[in-house]
Amino acid sequence: MTALLGICGSLRRASINRSLLQAIGAALPAGATLAIHDSVELPLFNSDVPESASVTAMKQAIATASGVVFSVPEYNYSIPGGLKNALDWISSPPVRSPLRGKPVAIVGATSGMSGTIRAQLHMRQILLFSDSQVLAQPEILIPRAHERFDTAGVLTDEPTRALLARFGVAFVEFCGRHKNES
Repeated sequence: MTALLGICGSLRRASINRSLLQAIGAALPAGATLAIHDSVELPLFNSDVPESASVTAMKQAIATASGVVFSVPEYNYSIPGGLKNALDWISSPPVRSPLRGKPVAIVGATSGMSGTIRAQLHMRQILLFSDSQVLAQPEILIPRAHERFDTAGVLTDEPTRALLARFGVAFVEFCGRHKNES
């Protein structure tokens, strides 16, 4: 059994990136599941302040997962501030970060044409610090997402569904190869 954790970088409940995580969960191969973490809405990172219960819960969810899928919106050519804040909490202290060696995948959807490529590039740079094992291929950069998901957030585009199925197989295999490293 491969238990994956999905973390949406958007605070919006109706985020297309949350819908993307739901579609990935539905496209996973047999024996794999994806639980979506509720929110990256955490107190501002301050190493002088003790971890809140919400930070501890997120760290625990990451630690127990076989792998983590970050669904990253693109804001101003980068990742959202809430996600960066969450990553700061998760990676502190660095030697005990649950992301250290953890298999990770980065996906993203947007209404624009870039498919979150810049945000995903920044996310890869940030994950270097935690020494996370980041899946390189297949890349999930979904442009014009409003044409692929209906107004309720359900994926309706068959080529995208096929891409997510290939991604699911690749990520589950990737997690299997790296399970002893995390």
